Amino acid sequence: MTSASTASPVLQFLEDRWDPTIAASLDEPELLRYRSNLLGSDLRITNFAGGNTSSKVVEMDPLTGNPVEVLWVKGSGGDLGSIKRAGFATLYQEKLLGLERIYKGVDFEDEMAEMYPLCAFRNNPVAASIDTPLHGFLPFPHVDHLHPDWGIALAASANGKSRMDEFNREFGHSLVWLPWQRPGFELALMMKRIVAENPGCDGIVLGGHGLFTWGQTPRECYLNTLNMIDSIGQFIERHGRSKSKIRFGGEAAPARSDRRDLAIQIAPFLRGRISARQRYISSFSDAPDVLQFVDSASGKDLAFLGTSCPDHFIRTKIRPMFVTWGASDDLEALKKQIDCALAEYRDQYRAYYRTFAKPDSPAIRDASPAVVLIQGMGMFSFGKDKTEARITGEFYANAIHVMEGASLLGEGKVSGAVPQCPPGMDPASFKVLDNYVALPAAEAFRIEYWALEDAKIRRRPPEKELSRRVAFVVGGASGIGREVARLAASRGAHVFLADRNEEGLARVAGEIAAIESPEFTGHHGVDIRSRESIRKALGEAALAFGGIDILINTAALFPSTAEGEIADDMWSDTLAVNVTANYLLADEAAKLFEEQGLHGNIVFTSSANAVVAKRGSEAYDVSKAALSHLIRELAVSMAPNVRVNGIGPATVVKGSMMFPRDRVRVSLRKYNIPFQESFSDEELRSRLASFYAERTLTHKAIGGSDCAEAILFLASPRARCTTGHVIPVDGGLTEAFVR
Repeated sequence: MTSASTASPVLQFLEDRWDPTIAASLDEPELLRYRSNLLGSDLRITNFAGGNTSSKVVEMDPLTGNPVEVLWVKGSGGDLGSIKRAGFATLYQEKLLGLERIYKGVDFEDEMAEMYPLCAFRNNPVAASIDTPLHGFLPFPHVDHLHPDWGIALAASANGKSRMDEFNREFGHSLVWLPWQRPGFELALMMKRIVAENPGCDGIVLGGHGLFTWGQTPRECYLNTLNMIDSIGQFIERHGRSKSKIRFGGEAAPARSDRRDLAIQIAPFLRGRISARQRYISSFSDAPDVLQFVDSASGKDLAFLGTSCPDHFIRTKIRPMFVTWGASDDLEALKKQIDCALAEYRDQYRAYYRTFAKPDSPAIRDASPAVVLIQGMGMFSFGKDKTEARITGEFYANAIHVMEGASLLGEGKVSGAVPQCPPGMDPASFKVLDNYVALPAAEAFRIEYWALEDAKIRRRPPEKELSRRVAFVVGGASGIGREVARLAASRGAHVFLADRNEEGLARVAGEIAAIESPEFTGHHGVDIRSRESIRKALGEAALAFGGIDILINTAALFPSTAEGEIADDMWSDTLAVNVTANYLLADEAAKLFEEQGLHGNIVFTSSANAVVAKRGSEAYDVSKAALSHLIRELAVSMAPNVRVNGIGPATVVKGSMMFPRDRVRVSLRKYNIPFQESFSDEELRSRLASFYAERTLTHKAIGGSDCAEAILFLASPRARCTTGHVIPVDGGLTEAFVR
């Protein structure tokens, strides 16, 4: 084996992030975790949840008390960048190697995966991935298997093997080449053989797939990996310098200068069409590398070929949907193009499934694309949540880099079978364009609908009640809105916050990020008296997540003065905020709901005051009475696609922006409740809340969380047959009983 110095190699692109002070304090499993985290921290080295790392560690067998070699390897579905010690599978190395004796051949290799749990050390429940034997059968203590764009570009080049030989000579490496073979036990034995046949080799290029490197120590393994990937990058970059700067055949359609605004407008339409079977969240990118590809002359043909690396197409499907859009075409023309392209894509996907499915194949999955490329605009990617949607887009960006790298390595037409083609496979099944080799459709299907991959999907935790839904919460910076946002996030929703208090929005967004993920929330300032401001905030939500499914408004105005007098302008402002703004919100959201074509929900916050006549709160009470009837009117006009409901809470004092100190003092005086000016704001609010609670049948103060529970019930599938109603949340306020 070629050894490397533990000194950092000369790197042009990557960074040596190894800290010897940290490493010195770690045992071998922790060094594996540390090395994995470093490798996973750079997307140029490997993708999210892509690749594997391993170390062979000597431990004491708890059964015999004797030292035994244990393979520590990344567990199935784990992510190198975030993996912890507990995320690694551990197997008796001797038992794993012993499986070769019972192996019956490639047609039965899936049976071997059922043996891995029987090899588990200390009964470790972490599922071993299908790549486990690839690490176990290599005779090196520490092994990295990664999918860097540069490495896959070499592996997916029609002249990849000859370029690899050239690379070895130029950089002093000893890489060896293996043609395409689906990951699994057969590939592990192929790797074992080629290493034995090539003593001194320092890495393996898996045709169309990725890269293996290794070392005698964790540090050496890490450096070997960095050096190999960086050197391949230098090699490709040098070949690129000898070519023109034109990529993918040059520009065929210019990127539109207003593409972001256009993306905001088309996102709900596209999300609705893609979500015909189940809802998806979207992510949008108009990054320069994406635009260069989608706007190019060869982009559509390259996209149709599909990806090469299994880690890519498992997330992006066999290919993206490509939408041509003329430079002078408008959005209506784009919608027609999307509908035509989507119908064609689904027909092709179903035909792909029928062509390659076997009687024991998993059932066909959603035939909608995971990636949509639109000329002049960019890329939309889709997933069950924002993180998955973003990562799917990142994987396709990686695929674009691979195609570009392969094209840079091209030099004339390659004759004969490409080096990715193994003996016994039809060379014609490997499609080539501009030196890029795509994985044959039959092999792509064997991976996408592999029973072992299907098992990964089944191991996912069940989705929550509001998963795949976007809640647009107006008034989310405080009070009831804050409680709604937090509860919706805990139930799986993506939450977009809107409020005039932008500082409060940022604070609540941070709270939601701690509940779910920072990616599951967004926020934007809004003045709900302005239709344009509402439209802009809804547009930002559409760009962030693809659209909205639930509109909730908890913002309201209660006019008050120290003297208890309400001026004419305060009366007008109260009706503008409490009535007209709700109409504007519903009217703008209705357009978005219509574009999506998905069932939507609206929940507004009325009040017990809507049915209780009182002195001194006429403006507020009248506005809430109007809102209650507006809810009924909207339920009629927006049926059947949108349900519109409301809640009618009694006074919520704690946490409400409608209860500043002056208003509390006015209310306390109104009800002859004694207080002292020295009382804190919370003490004053507590006195008032206790007074209100005593007037109810339950004697309980109404909190924002009580209102949030009712709001999210109305917004959930549990209330699917309820519309046009206002649910009281008043603790049993007899004055508010409807007569």
